[in-house]
Amino acid sequence: MKPSLDDYREIVGDRIISEIYKKARNLYGSNVQHINSTYYGGGVAEILTSLVPLMNDVGLETDWRILRGTPDFFTVTKKFHNALQGDTVNLSDMKKQLYLQSNEAFSVYCKIDHDYVIIHDSQPLALIKFYKKKQPWIWRCHVDLTGLNKKLWDFLKRFILRYDIVIVSSEKYKMKDLPVEQRVIYPSIDPLSPKNMELSDQTISKYLKKFKIPTDKPILTQISRFDKFKDPEGVIEVFKHVKEKIDCRLVLCGNMATDDPESLRVYEKVKRKSCKLIEKGDVILITSENNILVNALQRASSVIIQKSLKEGFGLTVTEALWKEKPVVASNVGGIPIQINDGENGFLIDSTDIKGFADRILAILRDKKMAKEIGKKGKESVRKQFLKTRSLMDYLDLFNYLSKGK
Repeated sequence: MKPSLDDYREIVGDRIISEIYKKARNLYGSNVQHINSTYYGGGVAEILTSLVPLMNDVGLETDWRILRGTPDFFTVTKKFHNALQGDTVNLSDMKKQLYLQSNEAFSVYCKIDHDYVIIHDSQPLALIKFYKKKQPWIWRCHVDLTGLNKKLWDFLKRFILRYDIVIVSSEKYKMKDLPVEQRVIYPSIDPLSPKNMELSDQTISKYLKKFKIPTDKPILTQISRFDKFKDPEGVIEVFKHVKEKIDCRLVLCGNMATDDPESLRVYEKVKRKSCKLIEKGDVILITSENNILVNALQRASSVIIQKSLKEGFGLTVTEALWKEKPVVASNVGGIPIQINDGENGFLIDSTDIKGFADRILAILRDKKMAKEIGKKGKESVRKQFLKTRSLMDYLDLFNYLSKGK
């Protein structure tokens, strides 16, 4: 069934729905093009899966295209992705050439004659070099830029300078050396998607049984790609500390994004590190791309962990808060935007294994506190981080840009 803005009325109320339609009035018939590097796996694809239909529903002709690329291209852009978050990178001429050639080749297949063009993250960033610019181009950066690799930034900045607007996920990600207008738009979740919609107890039980997840003891869960910056190995260490005091089970559930060639290597490393715990049934690793499973697993968990070392925003945190679950997460990236420590969740230093374990133990021992924290978490998401709010932010941006035409 085609998604409609009306479907969100009971969740956000009439005032928000009316405001969205008012903001769309001057944009009827406008054409919007989104371009990123994968249809599934990771937060960007999830954001666009619900945002694109809603843009169409309110009167904008909105399209979504995927950058074509070779395995070598995605190996290079994964290194770029990591370097934007602080990793080192050997920025050789060959890597630069491969990156540019892939963007140029894609430009032959992708016709861009829309009123607004939104490029997501670094993979298709250089596309702008290969078009005669006839409309506003927007670069939407979803990663944490606070510790970026300066050499890579200097290389990419030559393309970013061509853009009209740069969108980031936090005020602290704005770059002082970038003379392009920068705006903050927080990512958001779709409360009606399979990953976030309400589930019956019967459905939750069915999916847990299907994926062989017992419920005989408390479940701790981290939902994340198998990525070194999500620190799944650190989560294993946290779990070991917790299990010494309270018998529980850890589930690490993460997909293998098509634009992330490192995910399999990280998964295998985690599997080797936790092989004895896996054999005992204390640790369960899941790589299935199944949104209802994620939903059921989050709702069945006693605590949700997000032990990221770097995090652009952390939509898995948003999802867990929406399900009224106590979240213990790293105090990095966009997570502190969502969590007020001790009020609607808990923030811990990303390297503090004992701190994570102690907080999880406190939650497991105090069910009343866990329930109160969970309720406040859901309400904070309702007010700030649902798809309707993102839609309004983009409509405001398009209205702003249309005045400059």
